Amino acid sequence: MDQTVETDIPDWGPFGKPLFDDPGTRALSRVGVVDVGSNSVRMVIFDGAARSPAYFYNEKVMCELGAGLSETGHLNPRGRERALAALRRFQQLARDLDLPGLHVVATAAVREAKDGLDFCTQVKAETGLHVAVIDGQEEARLSAQGVLLGWPGAYGLICDIGGSSMELAEISDGEVGQRVTSALGPLKLRDIKGGRRARKAHIKATMEDLRGQLGPQRDRLFLVGGSWRAFARLDMLRRGYPLVVLHEYRMTTKQVRETIKFIEKNDAEKLRSQASVSSSRMALVPYAMDVLARLIRTFKPKDIAISSYGIREGLLYEQMSQEQRDRDPLIEASRFSEAKDARLPGFGRHLYDFVMPLFKSAPPTRVRLIQAACLLHDVSWRAHPDYRAEICFDNVTRANLGGLKHSERVFIGLALQHRYRNKREGNRFTPLYELLDEKDQKQAEILGKAMRFGAMLWMHNDAKMGRLRFYPKKRELELFLPEAARPLYTEVAEARLNSLANALKSEQRVIIKG
Repeated sequence: MDQTVETDIPDWGPFGKPLFDDPGTRALSRVGVVDVGSNSVRMVIFDGAARSPAYFYNEKVMCELGAGLSETGHLNPRGRERALAALRRFQQLARDLDLPGLHVVATAAVREAKDGLDFCTQVKAETGLHVAVIDGQEEARLSAQGVLLGWPGAYGLICDIGGSSMELAEISDGEVGQRVTSALGPLKLRDIKGGRRARKAHIKATMEDLRGQLGPQRDRLFLVGGSWRAFARLDMLRRGYPLVVLHEYRMTTKQVRETIKFIEKNDAEKLRSQASVSSSRMALVPYAMDVLARLIRTFKPKDIAISSYGIREGLLYEQMSQEQRDRDPLIEASRFSEAKDARLPGFGRHLYDFVMPLFKSAPPTRVRLIQAACLLHDVSWRAHPDYRAEICFDNVTRANLGGLKHSERVFIGLALQHRYRNKREGNRFTPLYELLDEKDQKQAEILGKAMRFGAMLWMHNDAKMGRLRFYPKKRELELFLPEAARPLYTEVAEARLNSLANALKSEQRVIIKG
Protein backbone atom coordinates (compact mmCIF):
# COMPACT_ATOMS: atom_id res chain seq x y z
CA MET A 1 0.00 0.00 0.00
CA ASP A 2 1.05 3.57 -0.68
CA GLN A 3 0.97 5.25 2.72
CA THR A 4 1.52 8.82 1.48
CA VAL A 5 -1.12 11.53 1.55
CA GLU A 6 -2.31 12.56 -1.90
CA THR A 7 -1.39 16.19 -2.40
CA ASP A 8 -1.10 16.38 -6.18
CA ILE A 9 -4.29 14.58 -7.25
CA PRO A 10 -6.94 16.56 -9.10
CA ASP A 11 -9.43 18.52 -7.02
CA TRP A 12 -12.27 16.45 -5.63
CA GLY A 13 -15.39 18.08 -6.98
CA PRO A 14 -16.43 21.39 -5.47
CA PHE A 15 -14.46 20.85 -2.25
CA GLY A 16 -10.99 21.33 -3.69
CA LYS A 17 -7.72 20.11 -2.22
CA PRO A 18 -7.38 19.51 1.52
CA LEU A 19 -6.73 22.72 3.40
CA PHE A 20 -4.32 21.19 5.89
CA ASP A 21 -1.58 20.96 3.25
CA ASP A 22 -1.65 24.73 2.76
CA PRO A 23 1.12 26.60 4.66
CA GLY A 24 -1.31 29.34 5.65
CA THR A 25 -3.58 26.78 7.27
CA ARG A 26 -0.75 24.98 9.03
CA ALA A 27 0.03 28.29 10.70
CA LEU A 28 -3.27 27.88 12.56
CA SER A 29 -2.35 24.46 13.90
CA ARG A 30 -1.98 25.85 17.42
CA VAL A 31 -3.97 28.95 18.35
CA GLY A 32 -4.47 29.85 22.02
CA VAL A 33 -7.42 32.03 23.04
CA VAL A 34 -8.50 33.24 26.50
CA ASP A 35 -11.96 34.70 27.09
CA VAL A 36 -12.22 36.72 30.31
CA GLY A 37 -15.96 36.80 30.78
CA SER A 38 -18.23 38.15 33.48
CA ASN A 39 -18.94 34.66 34.76
CA SER A 40 -15.97 32.52 33.72
CA VAL A 41 -12.42 32.66 32.40
CA ARG A 42 -11.65 30.03 29.78
CA MET A 43 -8.60 29.10 27.75
CA VAL A 44 -8.94 27.12 24.54
CA ILE A 45 -6.05 25.95 22.39
CA PHE A 46 -7.29 25.13 18.92
CA ASP A 47 -5.79 22.76 16.43
CA GLY A 48 -7.18 24.80 13.57
CA ALA A 49 -5.52 23.15 10.59
CA ALA A 50 -8.59 21.12 9.66
CA ARG A 51 -10.97 24.12 9.32
CA SER A 52 -13.34 22.54 11.88
CA PRO A 53 -11.83 23.50 15.24
CA ALA A 54 -10.31 20.69 17.26
CA TYR A 55 -9.92 21.48 20.94
CA PHE A 56 -6.34 20.59 21.74
CA TYR A 57 -6.83 22.02 25.24
CA ASN A 58 -9.88 23.48 26.98
CA GLU A 59 -10.08 24.69 30.58
CA LYS A 60 -12.61 26.91 32.35
CA VAL A 61 -12.58 28.57 35.79
CA MET A 62 -15.84 30.00 37.18
CA CYS A 63 -14.75 33.35 38.61
CA GLU A 64 -17.90 35.55 38.60
CA LEU A 65 -15.90 38.69 37.96
CA GLY A 66 -19.16 40.53 37.30
CA ALA A 67 -20.96 39.50 40.48
CA GLY A 68 -22.18 42.60 42.34
CA LEU A 69 -20.91 44.95 39.62
CA SER A 70 -24.25 46.77 39.36
CA GLU A 71 -24.11 47.74 43.03
CA THR A 72 -20.40 48.38 43.59
CA GLY A 73 -19.15 49.41 40.16
CA HIS A 74 -16.11 47.22 40.76
CA LEU A 75 -15.07 43.71 39.86
CA ASN A 76 -15.89 41.03 42.41
CA PRO A 77 -12.71 40.95 44.62
CA ARG A 78 -12.79 37.18 45.06
CA GLY A 79 -13.50 36.74 41.35
CA ARG A 80 -10.56 38.99 40.52
CA GLU A 81 -8.22 36.81 42.58
CA ARG A 82 -9.53 33.68 40.85
CA ALA A 83 -9.19 35.26 37.40
CA LEU A 84 -5.59 36.31 38.05
CA ALA A 85 -4.73 32.84 39.29
CA ALA A 86 -6.34 31.32 36.20
CA LEU A 87 -4.45 33.66 33.86
CA ARG A 88 -1.15 32.90 35.56
CA ARG A 89 -1.83 29.21 35.08
CA PHE A 90 -2.88 29.63 31.45
CA GLN A 91 0.23 31.63 30.62
CA GLN A 92 2.45 28.96 32.15
CA LEU A 93 0.64 26.24 30.20
CA ALA A 94 1.08 28.23 27.00
CA ARG A 95 4.83 28.50 27.64
CA ASP A 96 5.12 24.79 28.41
CA LEU A 97 3.25 23.94 25.19
CA ASP A 98 5.45 26.31 23.14
CA LEU A 99 2.55 28.40 21.95
CA PRO A 100 3.59 31.56 20.11
CA GLY A 101 1.23 33.54 22.34
CA LEU A 102 -2.24 33.81 23.81
CA HIS A 103 -4.99 36.02 22.44
CA VAL A 104 -6.80 37.38 25.51
CA VAL A 105 -10.09 39.26 25.31
CA ALA A 106 -12.26 40.62 28.12
CA THR A 107 -15.94 41.44 27.83
CA ALA A 108 -18.70 43.23 29.76
CA ALA A 109 -17.51 42.99 33.37
CA VAL A 110 -13.99 44.30 32.72
CA ARG A 111 -15.11 47.02 30.28
CA GLU A 112 -17.76 48.34 32.68
CA ALA A 113 -15.92 48.10 36.00
CA LYS A 114 -14.21 51.17 37.43
CA ASP A 115 -11.20 48.99 38.21
CA GLY A 116 -11.24 47.20 34.84
CA LEU A 117 -8.17 49.04 33.54
CA ASP A 118 -6.37 48.40 36.82
CA PHE A 119 -7.14 44.70 36.47
CA CYS A 120 -5.70 44.62 32.94
CA THR A 121 -2.58 46.45 34.15
CA GLN A 122 -2.12 43.91 36.93
CA VAL A 123 -2.55 41.01 34.49
CA LYS A 124 0.14 42.53 32.23
CA ALA A 125 2.51 43.03 35.14
CA GLU A 126 2.08 39.53 36.60
CA THR A 127 1.79 37.45 33.43
CA GLY A 128 2.95 39.52 30.50
CA LEU A 129 -0.43 39.00 28.83
CA HIS A 130 -2.13 41.89 27.08
CA VAL A 131 -5.89 41.89 27.69
CA ALA A 132 -7.90 43.35 24.81
CA VAL A 133 -11.09 44.81 26.27
CA ILE A 134 -13.76 44.65 23.56
CA ASP A 135 -17.00 46.59 23.42
CA GLY A 136 -20.44 45.05 23.00
CA GLN A 137 -20.49 45.55 19.24
CA GLU A 138 -17.21 43.69 18.84
CA GLU A 139 -18.36 40.97 21.23
CA ALA A 140 -21.45 40.46 19.08
CA ARG A 141 -19.36 40.35 15.90
CA LEU A 142 -16.94 37.75 17.26
CA SER A 143 -19.77 35.57 18.56
CA ALA A 144 -21.44 35.73 15.17
CA GLN A 145 -18.18 34.78 13.48
CA GLY A 146 -17.94 31.81 15.82
CA VAL A 147 -21.32 30.63 14.58
CA LEU A 148 -20.20 31.11 10.97
CA LEU A 149 -17.18 28.93 11.73
CA GLY A 150 -19.54 26.02 12.32
CA TRP A 151 -22.26 27.01 9.83
CA PRO A 152 -20.61 28.74 6.85
CA GLY A 153 -23.94 29.37 5.11
CA ALA A 154 -25.96 30.17 8.21
CA TYR A 155 -28.49 32.97 8.36
CA GLY A 156 -30.55 34.31 11.24
CA LEU A 157 -30.06 35.98 14.61
CA ILE A 158 -27.23 35.24 17.05
CA CYS A 159 -27.93 35.69 20.75
CA ASP A 160 -24.85 35.50 22.98
CA ILE A 161 -25.57 35.70 26.70
CA GLY A 162 -22.73 36.20 29.15
CA GLY A 163 -22.74 37.02 32.83
CA SER A 164 -23.22 40.78 32.50
CA SER A 165 -24.47 41.35 28.97
CA MET A 166 -26.42 39.91 26.07
CA GLU A 167 -25.54 40.58 22.44
CA LEU A 168 -27.60 40.13 19.29
CA ALA A 169 -26.19 40.00 15.75
CA GLU A 170 -27.57 39.24 12.32
CA ILE A 171 -25.81 36.83 9.96
CA SER A 172 -26.56 36.22 6.29
CA ASP A 173 -24.54 35.05 3.27
CA GLY A 174 -21.47 34.50 5.42
CA GLU A 175 -21.49 38.08 6.68
CA VAL A 176 -22.25 39.68 10.05
CA GLY A 177 -24.89 42.41 9.83
CA GLN A 178 -26.44 44.63 12.48
CA ARG A 179 -25.22 44.20 16.05
CA VAL A 180 -26.63 45.38 19.36
CA THR A 181 -25.71 44.91 23.00
CA SER A 182 -27.69 45.06 26.24
CA ALA A 183 -27.32 44.56 29.99
CA LEU A 184 -29.47 41.41 30.04
CA GLY A 185 -26.80 39.16 31.53
CA PRO A 186 -27.92 36.95 34.44
CA LEU A 187 -25.48 38.52 36.92
CA LYS A 188 -26.91 41.96 36.14
CA LEU A 189 -30.49 40.73 36.29
CA ARG A 190 -29.84 39.10 39.65
CA ASP A 191 -29.10 42.54 41.12
CA ILE A 192 -32.41 44.11 40.04
CA LYS A 193 -34.62 45.03 42.99
CA GLY A 194 -38.30 44.13 43.11
CA GLY A 195 -38.23 40.40 42.44
CA ARG A 196 -39.20 38.51 39.33
CA ARG A 197 -41.98 40.88 38.33
CA ALA A 198 -39.61 43.84 38.20
CA ARG A 199 -37.02 41.76 36.40
CA LYS A 200 -39.49 40.65 33.74
CA ALA A 201 -40.65 44.22 33.20
CA HIS A 202 -37.06 45.32 32.73
CA ILE A 203 -36.39 42.47 30.27
CA LYS A 204 -39.53 43.31 28.29
CA ALA A 205 -38.65 46.98 27.96
CA THR A 206 -35.08 46.22 26.94
CA MET A 207 -36.17 43.60 24.42
CA GLU A 208 -38.64 46.00 22.79
CA ASP A 209 -35.82 48.51 22.42
CA LEU A 210 -33.62 45.86 20.79
CA ARG A 211 -36.40 44.94 18.37
CA GLY A 212 -36.73 48.61 17.47
CA GLN A 213 -33.04 48.66 16.56
CA LEU A 214 -32.95 45.36 14.66
CA GLY A 215 -36.41 45.11 13.14
CA PRO A 216 -38.20 41.77 12.50
CA GLN A 217 -36.10 38.60 12.90
CA ARG A 218 -38.09 35.54 11.84
CA ASP A 219 -35.25 33.23 10.79
CA ARG A 220 -33.26 30.80 12.89
CA LEU A 221 -32.17 31.87 16.36
CA PHE A 222 -28.65 30.71 17.32
CA LEU A 223 -28.01 30.63 21.07
CA VAL A 224 -24.42 31.14 22.27
CA GLY A 225 -23.28 31.01 25.90
CA GLY A 226 -23.07 28.75 28.93
CA SER A 227 -26.49 29.67 30.31
CA TRP A 228 -28.15 28.68 27.03
CA ARG A 229 -26.24 25.40 26.98
CA ALA A 230 -27.42 24.67 30.53
CA PHE A 231 -31.01 25.38 29.46
CA ALA A 232 -30.57 23.03 26.48
CA ARG A 233 -29.40 20.25 28.81
CA LEU A 234 -32.58 20.69 30.83
CA ASP A 235 -34.64 20.60 27.63
CA MET A 236 -32.91 17.34 26.68
CA LEU A 237 -33.72 15.96 30.14
CA ARG A 238 -37.39 16.85 29.82
CA ARG A 239 -37.67 15.38 26.33
CA GLY A 240 -35.62 12.26 27.07
CA TYR A 241 -33.47 13.20 24.10
CA PRO A 242 -31.07 10.36 23.25
CA LEU A 243 -28.00 12.28 21.99
CA VAL A 244 -26.46 14.58 24.60
CA VAL A 245 -24.50 16.75 22.17
CA LEU A 246 -25.18 20.45 22.58
CA HIS A 247 -23.79 21.80 19.33
CA GLU A 248 -26.56 21.99 16.68
CA TYR A 249 -29.19 20.86 19.20
CA ARG A 250 -32.55 22.15 17.96
CA MET A 251 -35.57 23.39 19.90
CA THR A 252 -38.89 24.88 18.89
CA THR A 253 -40.44 27.86 20.65
CA LYS A 254 -43.11 25.51 22.00
CA GLN A 255 -40.45 23.22 23.50
CA VAL A 256 -38.73 26.21 25.10
CA ARG A 257 -41.98 27.25 26.80
CA GLU A 258 -42.60 23.69 27.99
CA THR A 259 -39.10 23.44 29.44
CA ILE A 260 -39.52 26.73 31.30
CA LYS A 261 -42.65 25.28 32.96
CA PHE A 262 -40.72 22.05 33.63
CA ILE A 263 -37.95 23.96 35.42
CA GLU A 264 -40.40 26.06 37.42
CA LYS A 265 -42.35 23.12 38.83
CA ASN A 266 -39.43 20.82 39.68
CA ASP A 267 -36.69 20.87 42.30
CA ALA A 268 -33.72 22.81 40.91
CA GLU A 269 -31.07 20.73 42.66
CA LYS A 270 -32.56 17.48 41.40
CA LEU A 271 -32.75 18.81 37.84
CA ARG A 272 -29.19 20.10 38.09
CA SER A 273 -27.89 16.69 39.09
CA GLN A 274 -29.90 14.80 36.46
CA ALA A 275 -28.85 17.16 33.64
CA SER A 276 -25.18 17.41 34.75
CA VAL A 277 -25.26 21.19 35.13
CA SER A 278 -22.83 22.86 37.54
CA SER A 279 -24.23 24.56 40.65
CA SER A 280 -22.90 27.97 39.62
CA ARG A 281 -24.45 27.66 36.17
CA MET A 282 -27.76 26.36 37.48
CA ALA A 283 -28.06 29.39 39.75
CA LEU A 284 -28.18 31.61 36.65
CA VAL A 285 -30.67 29.54 34.65
CA PRO A 286 -33.83 31.19 36.12
CA TYR A 287 -32.61 34.61 34.97
CA ALA A 288 -31.54 33.35 31.55
CA MET A 289 -34.83 31.57 30.92
CA ASP A 290 -36.78 34.77 31.61
CA VAL A 291 -34.66 36.42 28.92
CA LEU A 292 -35.21 33.54 26.52
CA ALA A 293 -38.99 33.55 27.07
CA ARG A 294 -39.16 37.25 26.16
CA LEU A 295 -36.66 36.84 23.31
CA ILE A 296 -38.73 34.23 21.45
CA ARG A 297 -41.94 36.12 22.17
CA THR A 298 -40.42 39.31 20.74
CA PHE A 299 -38.65 37.97 17.64
CA LYS A 300 -40.68 34.79 16.92
CA PRO A 301 -37.87 32.72 15.34
CA LYS A 302 -38.77 29.84 13.05
CA ASP A 303 -36.56 27.50 15.10
CA ILE A 304 -33.72 27.58 17.64
CA ALA A 305 -30.24 26.05 17.49
CA ILE A 306 -27.59 25.82 20.18
CA SER A 307 -24.07 26.80 19.10
CA SER A 308 -21.10 25.65 21.14
CA TYR A 309 -19.04 28.08 19.07
CA GLY A 310 -18.82 31.70 20.16
CA ILE A 311 -16.24 34.41 20.85
CA ARG A 312 -13.26 32.06 21.11
CA GLU A 313 -14.09 30.36 17.82
CA GLY A 314 -14.79 33.78 16.36
CA LEU A 315 -11.21 34.78 17.13
CA LEU A 316 -9.97 31.70 15.27
CA TYR A 317 -12.27 32.56 12.35
CA GLU A 318 -10.77 36.06 12.38
CA GLN A 319 -7.36 34.63 11.47
CA MET A 320 -8.61 32.51 8.56
CA SER A 321 -8.41 33.54 4.92
CA GLN A 322 -11.67 33.80 3.00
CA GLU A 323 -10.80 30.60 1.15
CA GLN A 324 -10.49 28.79 4.47
CA ARG A 325 -13.75 30.27 5.75
CA ASP A 326 -15.65 29.15 2.66
CA ARG A 327 -14.68 25.49 3.05
CA ASP A 328 -17.06 22.90 4.45
CA PRO A 329 -15.92 22.25 8.06
CA LEU A 330 -17.26 18.68 8.00
CA ILE A 331 -15.39 17.69 4.86
CA GLU A 332 -12.14 19.34 5.88
CA ALA A 333 -12.21 17.75 9.33
CA SER A 334 -12.94 14.35 7.76
CA ARG A 335 -10.07 14.73 5.29
CA PHE A 336 -7.73 15.73 8.11
CA SER A 337 -8.81 12.69 10.11
CA GLU A 338 -8.23 10.39 7.14
CA ALA A 339 -4.75 11.80 6.50
CA LYS A 340 -3.85 11.38 10.17
CA ASP A 341 -5.41 8.04 11.05
CA ALA A 342 -6.36 5.94 8.00
CA ARG A 343 -4.21 3.03 6.85
CA LEU A 344 -4.38 4.19 3.23
CA PRO A 345 -4.79 7.99 3.17
CA GLY A 346 -6.43 9.06 -0.06
CA PHE A 347 -8.44 5.87 -0.55
CA GLY A 348 -11.59 7.57 0.74
CA ARG A 349 -11.74 9.61 -2.46
CA HIS A 350 -11.68 6.45 -4.59
CA LEU A 351 -14.22 4.78 -2.32
CA TYR A 352 -16.52 7.80 -2.78
CA ASP A 353 -16.30 7.46 -6.58
CA PHE A 354 -17.01 3.74 -6.22
CA VAL A 355 -20.19 4.04 -4.13
CA MET A 356 -21.74 7.13 -5.73
CA PRO A 357 -23.51 5.24 -8.59
CA LEU A 358 -25.84 3.93 -5.86
CA PHE A 359 -26.84 7.50 -4.94
CA LYS A 360 -27.27 9.26 -8.29
CA SER A 361 -30.33 11.22 -7.19
CA ALA A 362 -28.94 12.21 -3.78
CA PRO A 363 -29.23 15.95 -3.00
CA PRO A 364 -26.08 17.94 -2.09
CA THR A 365 -26.92 17.72 1.61
CA ARG A 366 -26.72 13.92 1.38
CA VAL A 367 -23.70 13.86 -0.96
CA ARG A 368 -21.53 15.64 1.62
CA LEU A 369 -22.47 13.03 4.24
CA ILE A 370 -21.52 10.23 1.83
CA GLN A 371 -18.24 11.96 1.16
CA ALA A 372 -17.51 12.39 4.88
CA ALA A 373 -18.37 8.74 5.60
CA CYS A 374 -15.98 7.54 2.88
CA LEU A 375 -13.20 9.68 4.29
CA LEU A 376 -13.85 8.34 7.80
CA HIS A 377 -14.43 4.72 6.83
CA ASP A 378 -11.03 3.49 8.08
CA VAL A 379 -9.94 5.94 10.79
CA SER A 380 -10.88 3.57 13.64
CA TRP A 381 -8.97 0.54 12.38
CA ARG A 382 -6.81 0.39 15.53
CA ALA A 383 -9.82 -0.48 17.69
CA HIS A 384 -10.46 -4.10 18.65
CA PRO A 385 -12.51 -5.78 15.87
CA ASP A 386 -15.28 -6.66 18.33
CA TYR A 387 -15.82 -2.99 19.17
CA ARG A 388 -14.80 -1.25 15.94
CA ALA A 389 -18.37 -0.71 14.72
CA GLU A 390 -19.49 0.80 18.02
CA ILE A 391 -16.41 3.01 18.29
CA CYS A 392 -17.04 4.35 14.78
CA PHE A 393 -20.60 5.26 15.69
CA ASP A 394 -19.64 6.74 19.03
CA ASN A 395 -16.82 8.83 17.58
CA VAL A 396 -18.79 10.50 14.82
CA THR A 397 -21.97 11.12 16.81
CA ARG A 398 -20.12 12.77 19.68
CA ALA A 399 -17.20 14.39 17.85
CA ASN A 400 -16.80 18.15 17.94
CA LEU A 401 -17.76 18.74 14.31
CA GLY A 402 -19.33 21.82 12.80
CA GLY A 403 -21.95 21.94 10.07
CA LEU A 404 -23.59 18.71 11.13
CA LYS A 405 -27.14 18.27 12.43
CA HIS A 406 -27.81 15.55 14.96
CA SER A 407 -29.70 13.44 12.44
CA GLU A 408 -26.71 13.76 10.08
CA ARG A 409 -24.36 12.61 12.83
CA VAL A 410 -26.48 9.50 13.25
CA PHE A 411 -26.61 8.93 9.48
CA ILE A 412 -22.80 8.91 9.18
CA GLY A 413 -22.46 6.88 12.39
CA LEU A 414 -24.91 4.25 11.16
CA ALA A 415 -23.15 4.03 7.80
CA LEU A 416 -19.82 3.49 9.55
CA GLN A 417 -21.38 0.84 11.77
CA HIS A 418 -22.44 -1.08 8.67
CA ARG A 419 -18.96 -0.58 7.25
CA TYR A 420 -17.79 -3.00 9.95
CA ARG A 421 -20.87 -5.04 10.76
CA ASN A 422 -23.83 -6.27 8.71
CA LYS A 423 -26.42 -5.90 11.47
CA ARG A 424 -26.97 -3.09 13.93
CA GLU A 425 -29.65 -4.47 16.26
CA GLY A 426 -29.11 -5.07 19.94
CA ASN A 427 -26.53 -2.41 20.79
CA ARG A 428 -26.63 0.59 23.10
CA PHE A 429 -27.13 3.05 20.24
CA THR A 430 -30.58 1.79 19.25
CA PRO A 431 -32.43 4.83 20.77
CA LEU A 432 -30.38 7.16 18.56
CA TYR A 433 -31.65 5.53 15.39
CA GLU A 434 -34.99 7.22 16.09
CA LEU A 435 -33.43 10.50 14.95
CA LEU A 436 -33.58 9.08 11.41
CA ASP A 437 -36.67 7.92 9.56
CA GLU A 438 -36.74 4.39 8.12
CA LYS A 439 -35.80 5.54 4.62
CA ASP A 440 -32.66 7.32 5.87
CA GLN A 441 -31.75 4.34 8.04
CA LYS A 442 -31.91 2.14 4.96
CA GLN A 443 -29.80 4.60 2.94
CA ALA A 444 -27.17 4.62 5.70
CA GLU A 445 -27.17 0.82 5.68
CA ILE A 446 -26.68 0.73 1.91
CA LEU A 447 -23.82 3.21 2.12
CA GLY A 448 -22.18 1.25 4.92
CA LYS A 449 -22.43 -2.06 3.09
CA ALA A 450 -21.12 -0.48 -0.11
CA MET A 451 -18.10 0.84 1.81
CA ARG A 452 -17.70 -2.57 3.49
CA PHE A 453 -17.48 -4.23 0.09
CA GLY A 454 -15.42 -1.47 -1.51
CA ALA A 455 -12.82 -1.77 1.26
CA MET A 456 -12.12 -5.31 -0.06
CA LEU A 457 -10.80 -3.78 -3.28
CA TRP A 458 -7.89 -1.80 -1.87
CA MET A 459 -5.32 -1.30 -4.58
CA HIS A 460 -2.54 1.14 -5.42
CA ASN A 461 -3.90 4.67 -5.60
CA ASP A 462 -3.35 4.84 -9.35
CA ALA A 463 -5.06 1.49 -10.08
CA LYS A 464 -8.71 1.09 -11.06
CA MET A 465 -10.59 -0.62 -8.25
CA GLY A 466 -13.72 -1.50 -10.18
CA ARG A 467 -17.05 0.14 -10.85
CA LEU A 468 -20.63 -0.28 -9.68
CA ARG A 469 -23.72 0.29 -11.79
CA PHE A 470 -27.20 0.25 -10.29
CA TYR A 471 -30.55 0.07 -12.12
CA PRO A 472 -33.22 0.92 -9.51
CA LYS A 473 -36.23 0.17 -11.71
CA LYS A 474 -34.90 -3.22 -12.84
CA ARG A 475 -33.46 -3.91 -9.36
CA GLU A 476 -30.12 -4.90 -10.84
CA LEU A 477 -26.65 -4.27 -9.40
CA GLU A 478 -23.63 -4.75 -11.63
CA LEU A 479 -19.98 -4.89 -10.60
CA PHE A 480 -17.32 -4.30 -13.25
CA LEU A 481 -13.85 -5.44 -12.20
CA PRO A 482 -10.58 -5.08 -14.12
CA GLU A 483 -8.65 -8.30 -14.61
CA ALA A 484 -5.97 -7.02 -12.25
CA ALA A 485 -8.54 -6.99 -9.43
CA ARG A 486 -9.71 -10.59 -9.94
CA PRO A 487 -7.54 -11.97 -7.09
CA LEU A 488 -9.27 -9.55 -4.69
CA TYR A 489 -12.73 -10.93 -5.42
CA THR A 490 -12.74 -13.87 -3.01
CA GLU A 491 -15.53 -15.61 -1.08
CA VAL A 492 -15.55 -12.91 1.59
CA ALA A 493 -15.80 -10.15 -1.02
CA GLU A 494 -18.60 -12.03 -2.76
CA ALA A 495 -20.50 -12.37 0.51
CA ARG A 496 -20.22 -8.62 1.10
CA LEU A 497 -21.44 -7.88 -2.41
CA ASN A 498 -24.42 -10.19 -1.83
CA SER A 499 -25.19 -8.34 1.40
CA LEU A 500 -25.16 -5.02 -0.47
CA ALA A 501 -27.42 -6.43 -3.19
CA ASN A 502 -29.85 -7.69 -0.53
CA ALA A 503 -29.96 -4.25 1.07
CA LEU A 504 -30.81 -2.84 -2.38
CA LYS A 505 -33.34 -5.66 -2.95
CA SER A 506 -31.59 -6.34 -6.23
CA GLU A 507 -30.01 -9.12 -8.22
CA GLN A 508 -26.26 -8.77 -8.65
CA ARG A 509 -23.96 -9.56 -11.57
CA VAL A 510 -20.15 -9.51 -11.72
CA ILE A 511 -18.36 -8.66 -14.96
CA ILE A 512 -14.56 -9.05 -15.14
CA LYS A 513 -12.84 -7.39 -18.08
CA GLY A 514 -9.25 -7.75 -19.21
